Amino acid sequence: MTATSPAPILTPPVVLGSTSVYRRALLERLRIPFSVAAPHVDETPLPGEAPQALAQRLALAKAQAVAAQHPHAVVIGSDQVADLNGEPLGKPGTHERAVEQLRRMRGQTVIFQTALAVVCQATGFCQQDIAQVKVVFRDLSDAEIEFYLRTETPYDCAGSAKSEGLGISLLERIDNDDPTALVGLPLIRTCHLLRAAGVPLLSPTPSASA
Repeated sequence: MTATSPAPILTPPVVLGSTSVYRRALLERLRIPFSVAAPHVDETPLPGEAPQALAQRLALAKAQAVAAQHPHAVVIGSDQVADLNGEPLGKPGTHERAVEQLRRMRGQTVIFQTALAVVCQATGFCQQDIAQVKVVFRDLSDAEIEFYLRTETPYDCAGSAKSEGLGISLLERIDNDDPTALVGLPLIRTCHLLRAAGVPLLSPTPSASA
């Protein structure tokens, strides 16, 4: 009788439920195969919704929306909201709104709430986490704000602060436990939840197709 080798154990496919180029670039650091899908979720805050609650709700909603289309995949959803004294500040979208945001944040301490959700519909896996990054902004002049915005155009970044670029010059201090959280996807927490969902890291194990 000829001995047969056991079939390789396939890990579930991974899908990033986001169209953010920043989150995609961060996830690529883990060197795991993944695909990207747009979640199509309304990001409008609910009346009186706190920034942390908003970020957590949207991260889960994004993951669940994509998981419905990819039920056998491990889906990552994430959302970031800038918390200015309990008021949520999202992506400005326009130059005028970005100027307003940065004027309000200068000299202030802002907490960037970066929420994470990992969902697999087939296995019933659903876990969430959140990384809070405390950022102290410099007392910026109007001229500095204008130069920064015209140079960086960070209109798709929460609070207009693109810290991985010229936005680092806006800041006095950053206090957090995950250096990737402020960019938009807390990789330390992402690694933890992916392993819990059955996705091995630092492993050559092949992945199943989505």
